[in-house]
Amino acid sequence: MAAAAAAAAVTAAASRAFFYNQRTLFHFPFTNPLYSSARTTPSLKARRLFSSLTSTQNDVVSVESLRHRPNVVDILDERGLLESLTSDHLRVACSDPSLPPLKVYCGFDPTAQSLHLGNLLGIIVLSWFQRCGHQVVALIGGATVRVGDPSGKSLERPELDPETLVKNTKGITEIISRILGRTPISNPGSDSNLGSVAILNNYDWWKEVRLLDFLKEVGRFARVGTMMAKESVRKRLESEQGMSYTEFTYQLLQGYDFLHLFDKMRVSVQIGGSDQWGNITAGTELIRKILQVDGAYGLTFPLLLKSDGTKFGKSEDGAIWLSPSMLSPFKFYQYFFSVPDSDVVRFLKILTFLDMEEIMELERDMKRPGYVPNTAQRRLAEEVTRFVHGEEGLIEALKATEALRPGAETKLDWQTIEGIAEDVPSCALAYDQVLNLSLVDLSVSSGLLESKSAARRLLKQGGLYLNNSRVDSESKRVEADDIVDGKVLLLSAGKKNKVVVRIA
Repeated sequence: MAAAAAAAAVTAAASRAFFYNQRTLFHFPFTNPLYSSARTTPSLKARRLFSSLTSTQNDVVSVESLRHRPNVVDILDERGLLESLTSDHLRVACSDPSLPPLKVYCGFDPTAQSLHLGNLLGIIVLSWFQRCGHQVVALIGGATVRVGDPSGKSLERPELDPETLVKNTKGITEIISRILGRTPISNPGSDSNLGSVAILNNYDWWKEVRLLDFLKEVGRFARVGTMMAKESVRKRLESEQGMSYTEFTYQLLQGYDFLHLFDKMRVSVQIGGSDQWGNITAGTELIRKILQVDGAYGLTFPLLLKSDGTKFGKSEDGAIWLSPSMLSPFKFYQYFFSVPDSDVVRFLKILTFLDMEEIMELERDMKRPGYVPNTAQRRLAEEVTRFVHGEEGLIEALKATEALRPGAETKLDWQTIEGIAEDVPSCALAYDQVLNLSLVDLSVSSGLLESKSAARRLLKQGGLYLNNSRVDSESKRVEADDIVDGKVLLLSAGKKNKVVVRIA
């Protein structure tokens, strides 16, 4: 009885050491009741106790849910979403029914008001952990963004003012909450915390950190040679621009974030793109050296590249944003619909949650006679748009896609046309200017075509459309009934060139 009571007391004390309250700021020095002030190597008993601390009374899960937890690392590996692991023990920990669910985090620096397609892989990998019954954390880099990650960058990032940082943080938080907040989990009957997402900001603890304390308690464990050997640092040092001391410290700041989350929230896994390997291992090394424990893991996924080796995620107009206010669901959908055949199967594996057998069947269909072109691309566009923008966003994109197809039977309404107005050229004309105006003249005055002769030629070829209805007569003039809801007209020259005419 006495031994059991003593063990319970030790466990309770240790659990308190790992309890995290967002309102309580983390101060130096590091203390941990499992280890002496001399930081001697922990005993086997202490290591076992540490492993048990990844589950507290707040993280109780059913034995049944643990027994059937899919191995998320194997899933990521099969789908081409696994680049490197710091230890294969993570693969075992993911599905061992004797171990509790993992806590996993990914960082997102608020460099813009919206995340973009390059950030989507991090969200997808977090979602896979969610779907397999683990708990995920999205860390907004409100502090680290003030330093700037040099990984993959040839120049130092420009400094952002406080107002911009607040706006960017708010925008990114809303995107992550919207996407991961609706992720289904594999064991809906398990603890309510599973499948949820916690969104934190590292500025909440960094704002209280003092430089001398940080150098004393953390900096002395960092080896300059190791830091300089990191690929992100080495490439910049070899460049003409070089690297500032501020950027050089970034890996140490990100490493400390992992240490803080590991020590205070029992977060044991950090994920990131392959270019984050050096920053992630900086964290696992700090945890090992300062806390003198194992059990912190890193996982990286490949960067999103096209088959020709170029980055996937850029369009002629710039980045593919995840915010509907910066890129409409319609345009987002169209971007994936235009993926070449050589990339579509790989992107179905990486960017969707479709069953692998279904993807393989789509791949087989592409090689069969009678395959309808872009069937696989349509499925890719639908799945990714649904994941990012939800069912409503997908419906909006599909409705706009159908409405914009020349000759489509879908009846156009004012909302549908306005929904795509930001993605196609538009102009404003007075009602009196438009009414009874010939379609040939309107095609020129709206900017759809350069000349009346071009308009007449296109009309004779059957390529001129008003509100998706083909114009067959050169004498056709705009009537009151042609003006959709009394507000807009949609002119099309062929399948792709369109102009929205707003009636003032």
